[in-house]
Amino acid sequence: MSTRGADRARVDEPRVIVVCGLDFEAAIAAGPGVATVLGPGPRRVLAGLDALVAAQPQGARAFSGILSFGCAGGLDPGLRPGDCVVGSGVIGASGRVGADAAWTQALAACLPSARQGWLAGLDAPLAQHDAKARLWRDGGALAVDMESHAAARAAQRHRLPFAALRVVLDPAWRSLPDAAVAAMREDGGTDLAALLRALARSPGEIVPLIALALDAWHARRALRRVRALAEGALAPPDR
Repeated sequence: MSTRGADRARVDEPRVIVVCGLDFEAAIAAGPGVATVLGPGPRRVLAGLDALVAAQPQGARAFSGILSFGCAGGLDPGLRPGDCVVGSGVIGASGRVGADAAWTQALAACLPSARQGWLAGLDAPLAQHDAKARLWRDGGALAVDMESHAAARAAQRHRLPFAALRVVLDPAWRSLPDAAVAAMREDGGTDLAALLRALARSPGEIVPLIALALDAWHARRALRRVRALAEGALAPPDR
Protein backbone atom coordinates (compact mmCIF):
# COMPACT_ATOMS: atom_id res chain seq x y z
CA MET A 1 0.00 0.00 0.00
CA SER A 2 1.32 3.49 -0.86
CA THR A 3 1.95 6.07 1.87
CA ARG A 4 -1.08 8.02 0.65
CA GLY A 5 -3.21 4.85 0.78
CA ALA A 6 -2.03 4.05 4.28
CA ASP A 7 -2.83 7.59 5.43
CA ARG A 8 -6.31 7.35 3.87
CA ALA A 9 -6.93 4.00 5.59
CA ARG A 10 -6.04 5.55 8.94
CA VAL A 11 -8.40 8.49 8.30
CA ASP A 12 -11.28 6.15 7.41
CA GLU A 13 -10.61 3.86 10.37
CA PRO A 14 -13.55 4.15 12.79
CA ARG A 15 -12.66 6.60 15.52
CA VAL A 16 -15.94 7.06 17.36
CA ILE A 17 -18.78 4.62 18.12
CA VAL A 18 -22.21 6.10 17.44
CA VAL A 19 -25.13 4.35 19.17
CA CYS A 20 -28.55 4.62 17.49
CA GLY A 21 -31.94 3.08 18.04
CA LEU A 22 -33.20 2.73 14.47
CA ASP A 23 -31.84 2.04 10.99
CA PHE A 24 -32.56 5.51 9.62
CA GLU A 25 -30.68 7.12 12.53
CA ALA A 26 -27.63 4.93 11.85
CA ALA A 27 -27.79 5.79 8.14
CA ILE A 28 -27.73 9.51 8.98
CA ALA A 29 -24.86 9.05 11.45
CA ALA A 30 -22.70 7.00 9.08
CA GLY A 31 -19.53 8.46 7.63
CA PRO A 32 -15.72 8.30 7.72
CA GLY A 33 -14.39 7.60 11.17
CA VAL A 34 -17.77 6.37 12.46
CA ALA A 35 -18.73 2.86 13.60
CA THR A 36 -22.44 2.47 14.36
CA VAL A 37 -24.11 0.21 16.90
CA LEU A 38 -27.84 -0.31 16.52
CA GLY A 39 -30.55 -0.95 19.12
CA PRO A 40 -33.29 -0.46 19.86
CA GLY A 41 -33.04 -0.91 23.58
CA PRO A 42 -30.21 -1.39 26.05
CA ARG A 43 -29.74 -5.14 25.62
CA ARG A 44 -28.95 -4.89 21.91
CA VAL A 45 -26.81 -1.79 22.44
CA LEU A 46 -24.66 -3.35 25.18
CA ALA A 47 -24.15 -6.56 23.19
CA GLY A 48 -23.26 -4.62 20.04
CA LEU A 49 -20.84 -2.30 21.82
CA ASP A 50 -19.02 -5.10 23.62
CA ALA A 51 -18.73 -7.11 20.39
CA LEU A 52 -17.42 -4.11 18.44
CA VAL A 53 -14.75 -3.27 21.01
CA ALA A 54 -13.71 -6.93 21.36
CA ALA A 55 -13.43 -7.35 17.56
CA GLN A 56 -11.13 -4.36 17.08
CA PRO A 57 -8.08 -5.58 15.14
CA GLN A 58 -4.79 -5.72 16.98
CA GLY A 59 -2.82 -2.57 16.30
CA ALA A 60 -5.87 -0.56 15.22
CA ARG A 61 -6.30 2.89 16.66
CA ALA A 62 -8.45 2.72 19.79
CA PHE A 63 -11.95 4.15 19.70
CA SER A 64 -12.00 7.68 21.07
CA GLY A 65 -15.53 7.78 22.47
CA ILE A 66 -19.17 6.66 22.41
CA LEU A 67 -21.88 9.02 21.15
CA SER A 68 -25.61 8.37 21.60
CA PHE A 69 -27.31 9.79 18.50
CA GLY A 70 -30.86 9.72 17.18
CA CYS A 71 -34.42 10.55 18.20
CA ALA A 72 -35.99 10.83 21.63
CA GLY A 73 -39.31 11.41 23.28
CA GLY A 74 -39.81 14.91 24.66
CA LEU A 75 -40.32 15.34 28.40
CA ASP A 76 -39.93 19.11 28.68
CA PRO A 77 -43.24 20.55 27.43
CA GLY A 78 -41.32 23.35 25.73
CA LEU A 79 -39.62 21.00 23.26
CA ARG A 80 -41.19 20.50 19.83
CA PRO A 81 -40.60 17.80 17.20
CA GLY A 82 -37.21 18.47 15.60
CA ASP A 83 -35.73 20.31 18.59
CA CYS A 84 -32.22 19.17 19.50
CA VAL A 85 -30.91 18.20 22.94
CA VAL A 86 -27.21 17.99 23.79
CA GLY A 87 -27.09 15.67 26.78
CA SER A 88 -25.37 16.75 30.00
CA GLY A 89 -25.66 13.10 30.99
CA VAL A 90 -28.19 10.31 31.46
CA ILE A 91 -30.50 9.44 34.35
CA GLY A 92 -31.15 5.70 34.47
CA ALA A 93 -32.34 3.11 36.95
CA SER A 94 -28.79 2.80 38.33
CA GLY A 95 -28.32 6.55 38.78
CA ARG A 96 -26.79 9.43 36.86
CA VAL A 97 -23.89 9.22 34.43
CA GLY A 98 -22.45 12.54 33.30
CA ALA A 99 -21.32 13.20 29.75
CA ASP A 100 -17.76 14.24 28.93
CA ALA A 101 -17.65 18.00 29.58
CA ALA A 102 -15.26 18.99 26.77
CA TRP A 103 -17.10 16.90 24.19
CA THR A 104 -20.48 18.24 25.30
CA GLN A 105 -19.17 21.79 25.06
CA ALA A 106 -17.87 21.14 21.53
CA LEU A 107 -21.24 19.76 20.41
CA ALA A 108 -23.11 22.68 21.96
CA ALA A 109 -20.82 25.12 20.18
CA CYS A 110 -21.74 23.52 16.83
CA LEU A 111 -25.46 23.63 17.69
CA PRO A 112 -26.19 27.00 19.34
CA SER A 113 -29.97 26.53 19.08
CA ALA A 114 -29.90 23.18 20.92
CA ARG A 115 -31.02 22.75 24.52
CA GLN A 116 -28.49 21.31 26.92
CA GLY A 117 -29.68 19.14 29.80
CA TRP A 118 -30.14 15.63 31.15
CA LEU A 119 -31.65 12.72 29.26
CA ALA A 120 -33.65 9.91 30.85
CA GLY A 121 -32.87 6.33 29.88
CA LEU A 122 -35.54 3.63 29.95
CA ASP A 123 -35.61 -0.01 28.87
CA ALA A 124 -39.02 0.25 27.13
CA PRO A 125 -40.92 2.91 25.15
CA LEU A 126 -42.60 5.65 27.19
CA ALA A 127 -45.92 5.91 25.38
CA GLN A 128 -48.35 7.95 27.48
CA HIS A 129 -48.18 11.71 27.96
CA ASP A 130 -49.03 11.45 31.66
CA ALA A 131 -46.07 9.11 32.20
CA LYS A 132 -43.85 11.60 30.39
CA ALA A 133 -45.15 14.35 32.66
CA ARG A 134 -44.31 12.32 35.79
CA LEU A 135 -40.79 11.59 34.56
CA TRP A 136 -40.24 15.27 33.73
CA ARG A 137 -41.56 16.34 37.14
CA ASP A 138 -39.63 13.74 39.14
CA GLY A 139 -36.25 13.81 37.37
CA GLY A 140 -36.05 16.99 35.32
CA ALA A 141 -34.70 15.27 32.19
CA LEU A 142 -35.47 17.06 28.93
CA ALA A 143 -36.06 13.94 26.82
CA VAL A 144 -36.06 10.15 27.03
CA ASP A 145 -34.71 7.31 24.88
CA MET A 146 -33.84 3.62 25.21
CA GLU A 147 -30.15 3.66 24.21
CA SER A 148 -28.33 6.51 25.95
CA HIS A 149 -28.17 4.88 29.39
CA ALA A 150 -26.71 1.70 27.92
CA ALA A 151 -24.18 3.69 25.89
CA ALA A 152 -23.15 5.62 29.01
CA ARG A 153 -22.68 2.44 31.04
CA ALA A 154 -20.59 0.89 28.27
CA ALA A 155 -18.46 4.03 28.02
CA GLN A 156 -17.74 3.79 31.75
CA ARG A 157 -16.82 0.11 31.46
CA HIS A 158 -14.52 0.64 28.49
CA ARG A 159 -13.12 3.90 29.94
CA LEU A 160 -14.19 5.98 26.98
CA PRO A 161 -15.69 9.49 26.86
CA PHE A 162 -19.47 9.59 26.42
CA ALA A 163 -21.74 12.19 24.84
CA ALA A 164 -25.36 12.31 23.68
CA LEU A 165 -27.04 14.17 20.85
CA ARG A 166 -30.77 13.60 20.41
CA VAL A 167 -33.62 15.17 18.43
CA VAL A 168 -37.18 15.18 19.77
CA LEU A 169 -39.64 13.05 17.78
CA ASP A 170 -42.79 12.76 19.90
CA PRO A 171 -43.33 15.81 22.15
CA ALA A 172 -44.25 15.64 25.82
CA TRP A 173 -47.92 16.34 25.25
CA ARG A 174 -48.42 13.55 22.68
CA SER A 175 -49.07 9.90 23.57
CA LEU A 176 -47.88 7.22 21.18
CA PRO A 177 -50.85 5.43 19.59
CA ASP A 178 -51.31 1.85 20.79
CA ALA A 179 -51.10 0.72 17.17
CA ALA A 180 -47.62 2.25 16.81
CA VAL A 181 -46.38 0.53 19.96
CA ALA A 182 -47.89 -2.81 18.87
CA ALA A 183 -46.12 -2.55 15.51
CA MET A 184 -42.63 -2.06 16.98
CA ARG A 185 -40.41 -5.06 16.25
CA GLU A 186 -37.55 -6.01 18.53
CA ASP A 187 -35.04 -5.01 15.83
CA GLY A 188 -36.56 -1.53 15.51
CA GLY A 189 -38.48 -2.24 12.32
CA THR A 190 -42.24 -2.03 11.79
CA ASP A 191 -44.49 -5.07 11.89
CA LEU A 192 -47.01 -4.03 9.23
CA ALA A 193 -49.34 -6.95 9.95
CA ALA A 194 -49.47 -6.05 13.65
CA LEU A 195 -50.12 -2.42 12.73
CA LEU A 196 -53.03 -3.33 10.48
CA ARG A 197 -54.53 -5.66 13.11
CA ALA A 198 -54.30 -2.89 15.72
CA LEU A 199 -55.94 -0.40 13.36
CA ALA A 200 -58.72 -2.88 12.60
CA ARG A 201 -59.46 -3.02 16.34
CA SER A 202 -59.15 0.75 16.83
CA PRO A 203 -59.68 2.58 13.51
CA GLY A 204 -59.83 5.91 15.33
CA GLU A 205 -56.07 5.69 15.83
CA ILE A 206 -55.40 6.60 12.20
CA VAL A 207 -55.46 10.32 13.10
CA PRO A 208 -52.84 10.09 15.90
CA LEU A 209 -50.75 7.84 13.63
CA ILE A 210 -50.74 10.56 10.98
CA ALA A 211 -49.69 13.09 13.64
CA LEU A 212 -46.87 10.75 14.69
CA ALA A 213 -45.75 10.38 11.07
CA LEU A 214 -45.55 14.17 10.75
CA ASP A 215 -43.53 14.37 13.97
CA ALA A 216 -41.18 11.71 12.58
CA TRP A 217 -40.77 13.68 9.34
CA HIS A 218 -39.75 16.80 11.27
CA ALA A 219 -37.38 14.80 13.48
CA ARG A 220 -35.70 13.06 10.54
CA ARG A 221 -35.11 16.36 8.73
CA ALA A 222 -33.71 17.90 11.91
CA LEU A 223 -31.45 14.92 12.57
CA ARG A 224 -29.85 15.28 9.12
CA ARG A 225 -29.27 18.97 9.78
CA VAL A 226 -27.82 18.27 13.24
CA ARG A 227 -25.47 15.63 11.78
CA ALA A 228 -24.14 18.11 9.22
CA LEU A 229 -23.67 20.93 11.73
CA ALA A 230 -21.98 18.69 14.31
CA GLU A 231 -19.61 17.05 11.81
CA GLY A 232 -16.52 18.51 13.47
CA ALA A 233 -17.55 17.39 16.97
CA LEU A 234 -18.85 13.86 16.37
CA ALA A 235 -15.71 12.59 18.09
CA PRO A 236 -14.38 14.01 21.37
CA PRO A 237 -11.75 16.75 21.19
CA ASP A 238 -8.15 15.57 21.10
CA ARG A 239 -6.65 15.50 24.55
